[in-house]
Amino acid sequence: MAELKDTLRRDLTAAMRQQDKFAMQALRMALAALAAEEVAGAVVRSLAQAEEEAVLRRELRKRREAAEIYATAGRPELAAQETAEADLLERYLPAALSDAELDAVVEAEVAALPGATVKQMGVIVKAVNARVQGRAEGKTIAAKVKAALGAVR
Repeated sequence: MAELKDTLRRDLTAAMRQQDKFAMQALRMALAALAAEEVAGAVVRSLAQAEEEAVLRRELRKRREAAEIYATAGRPELAAQETAEADLLERYLPAALSDAELDAVVEAEVAALPGATVKQMGVIVKAVNARVQGRAEGKTIAAKVKAALGAVR
């Protein structure tokens, strides 16, 4: 069940042997986030693969947002570090859907709901999220669904 966590641990060990401080820091952060998620709640539990990926996606999003904030605040060196950490984490996640693939999923879900209007946007976004299983960002999905529903009118 903890394949991702085991991979992160193996890569951390390799980074330690190579004395790669950057990779060690980023991988320790990822492992700490996974450990925190395991002990969150009343009972300690082992995470499923999908839950591990969700935690890493959340950490990836944090890194991307932090990089954006640092860049707008005029701190390019910190933005570059956050971007590099995000790139390192991204290697452990399944590949994101391309725009064309996401458009096809959105079109299929809009077509599955005849007479869809903007009022049903939440239903469609939920269905698309279920099909893409975290391989696309929520705000991107919402924007594409909104655009598709606007074109349906």
